[in-house]
Amino acid sequence: MKPASTLAAAPAAHEPKAPMPRWLRFARDFSRRRLAFTGLVFLLLIVAAALLAPAIYPEDPLEMVGQPLTWPGHDAATPLGTDTLGRDVAAGIVHGARVSLAVGFSATLVALIAGVGIGATAGYVGGRIDDLLMRLTEVFQTIPSFVLLIVLVVVLQPSLGTVTFAIAAVSWPSLARLVRAEVLSLRRREFVQSCITVGMSHLRIVLTQILPNCLAPVIVTASIMMASAILMEAGLSFLGLGDPNVVSWGSMIGNGRNSLRTAWYLCAIPGVAIILTVLSINLVAEGLNDVLNPRLQR
Repeated sequence: MKPASTLAAAPAAHEPKAPMPRWLRFARDFSRRRLAFTGLVFLLLIVAAALLAPAIYPEDPLEMVGQPLTWPGHDAATPLGTDTLGRDVAAGIVHGARVSLAVGFSATLVALIAGVGIGATAGYVGGRIDDLLMRLTEVFQTIPSFVLLIVLVVVLQPSLGTVTFAIAAVSWPSLARLVRAEVLSLRRREFVQSCITVGMSHLRIVLTQILPNCLAPVIVTASIMMASAILMEAGLSFLGLGDPNVVSWGSMIGNGRNSLRTAWYLCAIPGVAIILTVLSINLVAEGLNDVLNPRLQR
């Protein structure tokens, strides 16, 4: 028979394991979605290229660096060729990533603040405030988004700031309706009523109790909104309504459309960049939806 000291020192045979941290469980579940993980890798590569653009191509991407219409692979100094003005296509792709991602992220952030604020206020307060805010939302939704986008940019003069504001202005209504619906379903729950009973302020209830429970659908919707914002910015630049002082993927396609038959790569290369970026964001959004939506978890 073993001594008592030995028995005391031996670990328990059925000692329960420590629970896995939430962030680690989230990373494990997300990494199991192969398409979503692949999209995240591509998106991180695009973000890295955008952040390192000044180091990779320190010169102005709008300057002429070689002979016009040099095809990709013909000159090591310009691996993706040059456009009709002799500008480096590779430099334009890398610097254009900065513009597209910056506009997409900024417009999504502004739309997120406006949509969450208006939706949460309408859903929690209710009454006339809810009716007024929802009628305002419906006014924005009755106007075709891209038409309103063009009108706002033309009236406010094309620039990165006005493009960002215009994209955010046409993006927030759908998010506001989503947040309102989530808040309406949560404000009558027992944990919210108990917070009201103990005297917690309404603002604190919304910020600490209701909005955290709406986080999953908001994150997924914001990811899709960022992809849409990148497409909107590319469309505006293609029509010549972007900032003329910066290069973007849409403006590269717009400048190369006149040479589509003789130099199709001028439109194809930035077009592929847009497709890969938007597809990567959509794959990440689908992965987030699978992980964060409890109805889709096995």
